[in-house]
Amino acid sequence: MARPVTLFTAQFSDMPFDKLCRLAADCGYDGLELATFGGYPDIEEAAKSKKYCDALLKKLDRYHLKLWAISNHFAGQLVCDPNNDSRSDCFAPAKCAGNAKAKREWAVKCMKASAKAAHNLGVDVVTGFTGSPIWHLFYSFPPVSPDEIEKGYQFFADQFNPIMDAYGKYGIKFALEVHPTEIAFDLYTAKRALEAIGHREEFGFNFDPSHLYWQGVDPVKFLRAFPDRIYHCHIKDAAVTLDGESGILASHFNFGDPRRGWDFRSPGHGEVDFEAIIRTLNQIGYAGPLSVEWEDCGMDRVFGAHDACEFTRQLDFSPSGQKFDSVFK
Repeated sequence: MARPVTLFTAQFSDMPFDKLCRLAADCGYDGLELATFGGYPDIEEAAKSKKYCDALLKKLDRYHLKLWAISNHFAGQLVCDPNNDSRSDCFAPAKCAGNAKAKREWAVKCMKASAKAAHNLGVDVVTGFTGSPIWHLFYSFPPVSPDEIEKGYQFFADQFNPIMDAYGKYGIKFALEVHPTEIAFDLYTAKRALEAIGHREEFGFNFDPSHLYWQGVDPVKFLRAFPDRIYHCHIKDAAVTLDGESGILASHFNFGDPRRGWDFRSPGHGEVDFEAIIRTLNQIGYAGPLSVEWEDCGMDRVFGAHDACEFTRQLDFSPSGQKFDSVFK
């Protein structure tokens, strides 16, 4: 089982599309996980125009690249976030800037359109975020009541159930990237999110071990907890660099600052046990793409794209079709 190896385009979204396709092809990727950050695809155009989608697929084919998933992380973030500061203004059209209600309404519409866009593009997975109305309450001081947390999960369900109805209509899965600032950021909150949304089939997870690892969550245990909900898989690494001065909350230092208590690394250059992950993906029957999300402030990204593709190719292996000792029978 040679899983396809794809490149998540988010960190390369400033590149012209043809240049990015050429880079991915030169690196040896099988395809792309298209993020909306760079305008490709244009979700609203992809949702209404099959001609637009066919042209996009034709361009990918010119570079021998395929598509297994698209991403709409920015719009998803706005669905449940408070949206009460300017940091997320750039996630939505300029006319929504500074207006929390307008940002959320646009985001819900855009997330529903993502299902139709995926259908028109011939893929069955949309990866993304949900945002969270309660992430800012993760540390319980001033004291946070259980009722406040429960209301947060109910708000998530109220917002995402209608979105998932659109996904169900087109047979599309939504894969939440379990991630700090989302309604699900570790194993327990992922369970709670599934419960809140009624375990509906359309809602599952984009497994990214890097976000779990630095929190101290075992990525393998996460896979084993949700064997039927892993709809997509990112290959991204992380390293914990606690030195007695830094903390796991990173001290407000930005990525790449050596004083941080942890940071992302290019695949194979951190501390994530990817072999254990591949073995577990084999056990749960995951046959989808391994999508490289390259994030490493200490490495040139073009070098990183090549290096990460080679690492992921060498990483992947199929499960055994027999027991090793069966030859003695």
